[in-house]
Amino acid sequence: MKKIGIVGGGQLGKMMILDAKKLDYYFVILDPTEHCPAHSIADEHIVAGFEDQEAMLQMAKKVDVVTYEFEHISVKALQAIEGMGTPVYPSSETLLHIQNKYHQKQWLHQHEIPVPDFMGVNTKEEIKEAGDKFGYPLILKACTGGYDGKGNAVIQTEQEIEGAYEALGGGRLPLMVEEFVPFLKEVSILVCQSLNGQVEVFPVAENIHKNSILDETMVPAQITDEVRAKAFAIARKTSKVFHAIGMLCIELFVTKEGEVLVNELAPRPHNSGHYTIEGCYTSQYENHIRAILGLPLGNTELIRPTVMKNIIGDHDGKANLCGLKEAYENKNVQVHIYGKEEVKKGRKMGHITATADTIEEAVRQVRDAHKKLYFS
Repeated sequence: MKKIGIVGGGQLGKMMILDAKKLDYYFVILDPTEHCPAHSIADEHIVAGFEDQEAMLQMAKKVDVVTYEFEHISVKALQAIEGMGTPVYPSSETLLHIQNKYHQKQWLHQHEIPVPDFMGVNTKEEIKEAGDKFGYPLILKACTGGYDGKGNAVIQTEQEIEGAYEALGGGRLPLMVEEFVPFLKEVSILVCQSLNGQVEVFPVAENIHKNSILDETMVPAQITDEVRAKAFAIARKTSKVFHAIGMLCIELFVTKEGEVLVNELAPRPHNSGHYTIEGCYTSQYENHIRAILGLPLGNTELIRPTVMKNIIGDHDGKANLCGLKEAYENKNVQVHIYGKEEVKKGRKMGHITATADTIEEAVRQVRDAHKKLYFS
């Protein structure tokens, strides 16, 4: 029986385990939260922080391979695991290139993968230089950490530089500036590379964000064949240049001129790939597990139009789900609840997926179900 370690016990880890249990794999998770989403289905749970190298090595000794469900973890700990002979996928080298957003952009640019213009900055004066170079608005980003819009600031004018600089640590964190891209659409594409060298690409997904948090994902994306071909080419090339074993999500901007630019990468299954559970022949979670074990990858084709909508907390309190019976009155709707004990404003608590003959019908169904579900 294969034994797999996952750093992180959130909803992505939970969905990896759910899809892989049909092959009877054994899972050891490491997560600081005792009753995290994956806790109830993991075979073992090491309750420890993500910077706890001793605990990560303890987990690695129990398993054949280690993976992770988010990228804000210790690269040194992953290197130590590899040093003791337990493989990590995606590797510590892949994470090293991706974890720091400035290094990520440098690596992409070096390999001629299209990205917005960018530069590293340390001071308010350097941000002003970037404003003079790129014009306003511009985007200030913390190079490490940050998700769901956290760690980013839009600077509309030179007068806003100081406030944005202080909001992102006042120089205590490494920073970068990117030109503002007036995109037509935000899309993402998932690519999976197996240890056996096989690479498979999922359909391009169109994403809608609210308050910098993913709200809806619609597949197939409503884009031209030319844009779709560019996205597929970027996906295959990016997977290769980062030597990314397992799932890699590539967030992209599509401009009105038909340019396709890489925004950010995530070396793991991704929120915008939840749709693959019901929408594709093989989910991103199953293919991730197949990839890190060197198995042939499954069919990534879309079965029919699919829409995913996140269930996001709008208050703080206990997680008491209401409206499930009403939501399930639509037989095309699937509800996924992650099992988080507390609701928090802006926290992803679950998601809803609908499949239909058309995107428009899937959108209608998923939004209708969403109105009926809530946490009291």
